[in-house]
Amino acid sequence: MKVFAMVRAEFSRLWATPMSRLAFLALMVVPLLYGGLYLWANQDPYDRLDQVPVALVVADAGTTENGVTTNYGRDVAEGLISDGTFAWAEVSASEAERGVKNGDFDFSLTLPRDFSEALASSQTAQPRQAEVLLTTNDANSYLAGTIGEQAAKTIQTQIVATVNKKAAQSFLDALGTIRGNLVEAADGGTRLGTGARDALDGAAQLSAGAETARAGSAELGAGLGTLAGGAHTLDAGLDTLRAQTAQLPEQTRQLAAGAGQIAAGNAEIARVGDEVAGASSRLVAEVPEARQRIINSLTAAGVDSEVIASVVAEADRVGSLATESNTRVQSVVGRLDQLGSGSATLAAGTATLAGATPQLADGISRLAAGAGELSTGADAAARASTDLTAGLGTLHEGLGDLGTGLGTLHDGLGTLTEGLESGAQRIPDSSVDLRLQQATNIANPVQLHNTAVTSAGTYGAGLAPFFVSLAAWIGIYALFLILRPVSRRAITALHSPIKITLAGWLTPALLGSVQMIALFGIVAGTLGFQVSNPVGAYGMMALASVTFASIILALNVWLGSVGQFIGLILMVVQLVTAGGTFPWQTLPAPLAWLHHFLPMSYAVDGMRQLMYGGNGAAAGQDAIILACVTLGALVIAAVGVTRMTHFRTLRDLQPSLIG
Repeated sequence: MKVFAMVRAEFSRLWATPMSRLAFLALMVVPLLYGGLYLWANQDPYDRLDQVPVALVVADAGTTENGVTTNYGRDVAEGLISDGTFAWAEVSASEAERGVKNGDFDFSLTLPRDFSEALASSQTAQPRQAEVLLTTNDANSYLAGTIGEQAAKTIQTQIVATVNKKAAQSFLDALGTIRGNLVEAADGGTRLGTGARDALDGAAQLSAGAETARAGSAELGAGLGTLAGGAHTLDAGLDTLRAQTAQLPEQTRQLAAGAGQIAAGNAEIARVGDEVAGASSRLVAEVPEARQRIINSLTAAGVDSEVIASVVAEADRVGSLATESNTRVQSVVGRLDQLGSGSATLAAGTATLAGATPQLADGISRLAAGAGELSTGADAAARASTDLTAGLGTLHEGLGDLGTGLGTLHDGLGTLTEGLESGAQRIPDSSVDLRLQQATNIANPVQLHNTAVTSAGTYGAGLAPFFVSLAAWIGIYALFLILRPVSRRAITALHSPIKITLAGWLTPALLGSVQMIALFGIVAGTLGFQVSNPVGAYGMMALASVTFASIILALNVWLGSVGQFIGLILMVVQLVTAGGTFPWQTLPAPLAWLHHFLPMSYAVDGMRQLMYGGNGAAAGQDAIILACVTLGALVIAAVGVTRMTHFRTLRDLQPSLIG
């Protein structure tokens, strides 16, 4: 009997009766239902998140700064609702709590009352973090809670970007202000440097002036010393004068009294002299008349002319004497009048002197006292001048130190100005628009560009390699429920283990390949998953199916119904070790070790490479490994068939545990 004849005979057996045909068709559809329905249900769940009901509670009271009210919570809520990622329903806190508990909402998101205040606190002396409250209920859906956590983290990232943008903008604006201030400070430093230079020159002039003043102060001290000596002499002289003039008022009063008496006597003498002068004047005036009367009398008497002449001559001599006497008398009287007038003036002067002498004495006393004070002041001035000279010397030295300090200040201001200018140059001179762009970039400095080597496209397409491989195993496993692993007739009639093994393997392998054709049509056609290499992808699906057929065949040949059960166990183990959902590196160590020794791992990886347009060489390696596993399983099955053709054991005669 040939191999294909044995395969045809097995197909004839499967199609012999209506019930066998129905069972055969039902088992052929099992992998299609498993793979197709599961992938259809999970085709793109993230595209339908907008159907997930989520409660949104906005309790934020906002914050007011400089008269401007900001409500970050309301802004976030409006952004979430307009984005439409979930079926948001803005409700109260009690409604959200009741809805999550009852299952009306899968989860809730709460923006508390102090949300805006906490965000704004970053600019105060007491910064604190804002809270976003996520309430989940795994009784509603565990994955919904997980998605809610991811959504909350995304919202947190958006809020952080918004706050960072505002903080960065404030920082950049402040930095711009600082730059302007640094420029002004640098200009001020330049002006200060100029002022320090002027001050340095002024300090030099002050130092020279202080030296000149010190020399002048020394001369002043010498002069004040001389003044002090003169003041002492003056004080002594005035003390003597005061002592000598102590009796002067009394003496001037006596002098005034005597002068008054003299003036009165002189006045009387002058009066008498005036009378004498009058008499003398009258006498002189009467001499001519008397001379004429004498002449007339003598002539009348008949006196001799010679006698008359002699008498006239004598009368003229007497008249001359009288005139001469009158002149003397008038002169004396004039002097007496002057004496009287002078005596009166002297009396008045001595009276005035007597009246002024007390004041003079008092003035001399005060002058003496002032001279004493002058002497004391002159001594103090001399000492002060000495101190001034010493102080001016100290000032001169201090001005020298000041000049040195001002020189250091000038140099330091130069360094400061250079530093300020350098600092200002290092701070970029940016416009308001540029600072806004910079703040936006600082808030979100990294933009993710997906340059994936391959892309599944959707969540369902990402799971397809895993579930197709699992469906291939389930399909082969189900077929072996009605297929005979090897023909008992052939074992009895033939002694060719290889042909028997190939015939037992080809039947499920061909049926599995047909299942994979139908499943590929569902994946690439009905569900519309993009397949980069259709021929290669189907080839990998068919190779996986025939590999699984060889493994289950070997298990059935050697262990019978127990091998069928172990095939179920292998399916479960490969379900968790194939790395179909999470990376296999996340598995516990024993399961991660098994990943490298089970064929479904290579089937999943090969289908991924071919469906998504990945590494063809890697897919080739996976195919080689599956082919080797197939060949190895067939060899093991052939050894088992060889045993069955040559030996019979008690186990072969026992009924199957499964049927």
